[in-house]
Amino acid sequence: MQSVHIMSAYDEELKFLSKRIAAMGGHAERMVEQAVAALVNVDHGLAQKVIQDDLVLDEGQREIDDKAIIIIAKRQPMATDLREIVGAIRISADIERVGDLGKNVAKRVASVDGRQPNSLFRGIEALANLALTQLKEVLDVYASRSVERIGFVRDRDDQIDAMYTSLFRELLTYMMEDPRNITPCTHLLFCAKNIERIGDHATNIAETIYYIVTGDQMPTDRPKGDKTDKVVLPGTVPAK
Repeated sequence: MQSVHIMSAYDEELKFLSKRIAAMGGHAERMVEQAVAALVNVDHGLAQKVIQDDLVLDEGQREIDDKAIIIIAKRQPMATDLREIVGAIRISADIERVGDLGKNVAKRVASVDGRQPNSLFRGIEALANLALTQLKEVLDVYASRSVERIGFVRDRDDQIDAMYTSLFRELLTYMMEDPRNITPCTHLLFCAKNIERIGDHATNIAETIYYIVTGDQMPTDRPKGDKTDKVVLPGTVPAK
């Protein structure tokens, strides 16, 4: 009877980690959505809310780290359970970084006046929607452990990289056309890069989930990364 009670308590501890990951993921998604809305609408109040909300993710990561260490020390888990606990630590770190990236976007709102072409803001919104869709889908995979669905992550990451490269090129073009665009477009460029990085963290989470479920590392058969280093604008000389 005692062993049943111990196992039940152990299961609850593992479920606690999963629930906190889900809560952190939802919070990070909202932060990024609100940060992009604040940027597009030049909403300084919403931007400040996003910046303050980052404390919730910091606390969530600390809570998961502390709980995981206690479980490892008390239960001495093996195999799948150990991967589950270590995976929770890794995933919470990636989610916390997503929150940081959302906060970084929110901080740029004060430096953008909203007079830039609408196409730039639409590009930022489209990039954010793609990155957030990827994050939501990978968190769904974490909840269901359906690793057979994980192939979409790399396809989506390629799409995010391609869209970011296109937006990078467009922002550089505006900067070259009018020096007055340099400062606001530079801030938008940093925002776009922060959003692109969300896709990288979603990919990291997918790789961790794959390891939790299978015990193997996800095959690295495709390169990651944007192509902005290859961008050449009209009238410029390609780098050697």
